Amino acid sequence: MSRSLQAMRVKVEGWLSQGVSPERLALTLALGFAIGCLPMIGIPTALCLVLALGLRLNVPAIQAANYAAMPLQVALIFPFVRLGQWMFSSGSSAASNASSAMHGSSLKLIWASGSLAGHALGAWFVTAVPMVALMTFVLTGLLRRVPVLAKAQAGD
Repeated sequence: MSRSLQAMRVKVEGWLSQGVSPERLALTLALGFAIGCLPMIGIPTALCLVLALGLRLNVPAIQAANYAAMPLQVALIFPFVRLGQWMFSSGSSAASNASSAMHGSSLKLIWASGSLAGHALGAWFVTAVPMVALMTFVLTGLLRRVPVLAKAQAGD
């Protein structure tokens, strides 16, 4: 293993051995990843920081999971909008309102954009809650097998 990779491994092991339980780290990573998929560009980073500070979670870990999810954030915007339209039974009316608002007043465009964002946010919330629970469960099982975390948990 190269020196830089070994140095990075030692640093990561040091961070992980600072008394973080596998359950807490799994919750941190799951929340960061789920928030990273939030269908609103620019919001997840600040939201992860506020949530990590409020719940006393590991800030670097939640931000790393957030950044890992960024490609999915962009890819999932339109599926979340479509799911939200289906959930709220609006069909394609919001999309057609947005296209007609382009030719109307700016207030109509803002209203239509807000409607689409609301649909996407509602769909994200409905899917994010069970995904955080599932990811926390799976990651907890995986992280319990990491020797550094097992030592940290045994020391508690």
